[in-house]
Amino acid sequence: MILTYIETREKKIKKSSLEALSEARRKAAELGTEAAAVLVGTGIEGLAAELPSYGASKVFLLENASLDRYSTQDYAAALAGLVKKLSPGTVFFSATALGKDLAPRLAARLGVGLASDCTRVSVRDGGLEFTRPIFAGKALLTFRLTSSPQVVSLRPNVFPLAPAAAAGEFIRETVDIPITAARAEVTEVLQESGGEIDVTEADIVISGGRGLKGPENFKLLQEISALLPRSAVGASRSAVDSGWIGHQHQVGQTGKTISPNLYLAFGISGAIQHLAGMSSSKVIVAVNKDPDAPIFKVADFGVVGDLFQVIPPLKEELKKLRG
Repeated sequence: MILTYIETREKKIKKSSLEALSEARRKAAELGTEAAAVLVGTGIEGLAAELPSYGASKVFLLENASLDRYSTQDYAAALAGLVKKLSPGTVFFSATALGKDLAPRLAARLGVGLASDCTRVSVRDGGLEFTRPIFAGKALLTFRLTSSPQVVSLRPNVFPLAPAAAAGEFIRETVDIPITAARAEVTEVLQESGGEIDVTEADIVISGGRGLKGPENFKLLQEISALLPRSAVGASRSAVDSGWIGHQHQVGQTGKTISPNLYLAFGISGAIQHLAGMSSSKVIVAVNKDPDAPIFKVADFGVVGDLFQVIPPLKEELKKLRG
């Protein structure tokens, strides 16, 4: 069995988790086993109905009042109990901020290895092989895990989302969380206003760097984003460190690793830590005044010019396309 952890936010399933479940179904078919999913929290029964349409032959529901809000200790304890009971061969997570927190804790509780932020999963000699970028994306490492179960997190926006109906058996599991297990408690979750898509899940990311010259000019990128469906605004570390935009927008080794279909970089030179976070984008377009900027080495298309002269005609063309 390949078990996929399904992440939710505001009582909605995250797209990246459905991508992970889609990949689990594909690999389970190759291995001759089944794909299953697990939901953790409260009031999750209504969400479970969506999962068989993405290949989950079984959906496990872990409900407990203490799981209403995410707690790394409580969630890891709940998942560890289920995994020990089911003994799946592999457990998939999406490599979101939550997945990168929870997957290592589950692996530590089980005493097994972890394959983190994978961009490819292959079947070879009856087992799974994993590929992930290393050295800030300059090389790819392909490896196997010898421990069982294999705990794996998959990079969002890399694995195709593919609906494929399965029978879907819903199984409610009892969860016992000792009070002493939690060392911390989430008392409040603050959401950013505007309801923007997270950069890790956006199909298009429009990022800005020092070349924007100030926080007021990020409005230019937001105007472009408003014209493009499923898009989000990103930023380089220098722009975030300068206080021009919030850290949740930062793309790079110390920010978020993304793989959108299209990445637009305005005024970003392309420091190695930034390239590590976006080099796996399908198409990269860079605009920079410096023809020797490192960003052009990874860009599919480059414009050597002033972004303040490039953005206005780009906006006009996008408006025309929208009719």
